[in-house]
Amino acid sequence: MRMSGDGTAGGAPGRSPGESGPYPLHSGAADPSTETIGYRGPTACAAAGITYRQLDYWARTGLVEPSVRPAYGSGTQRLYSFRDVVVLKIVKRFLDTGVALQNIRAAVQHLRERGFCDLERMTLMSDGATVYECSSPDEVVNLLQGGQGIFGIAVGVVWRDVEAALSQLHGERVDTGETLVGHNPADELARRRNRAV
Repeated sequence: MRMSGDGTAGGAPGRSPGESGPYPLHSGAADPSTETIGYRGPTACAAAGITYRQLDYWARTGLVEPSVRPAYGSGTQRLYSFRDVVVLKIVKRFLDTGVALQNIRAAVQHLRERGFCDLERMTLMSDGATVYECSSPDEVVNLLQGGQGIFGIAVGVVWRDVEAALSQLHGERVDTGETLVGHNPADELARRRNRAV
């Protein structure tokens, strides 16, 4: 699927509409709003490799908004879902490779429309001007043979990177507000906070 900066999308070479790739879906929920664990801004930044300033700007401009809990005025904490953090890291990688923000917005909008359900098996390719979605190795090959793709982001790799990073950091149960301590043995403060509750 081709995603251009004007918001239009066209089919990738060698793909029929509705055709899916051979990879299994991740076992997570397809709808990020059903997430039971959210990640605060600083945690999302650490896992995605971005600054808090970038996170705040992207949320305020609607590029990547927190799907678990948006900020309502001062003093409230945004909560990002796991999939939100994956998208933040994808946006960061595109920016690092020089893709225009307008084209990244089109790609993020396309991912939202897809419902984030098959992110893990997707490869996003770009020639710097256009972002293409590939769901199978054949689509990647067809795109490269057409001379269109210069670099790609294997979303499954980003997915695993974010999983590994978040396992070391803290999450928050959406229903109770309990802090979920990551596997970082050095973080005694979060353990004490949970014992005090």
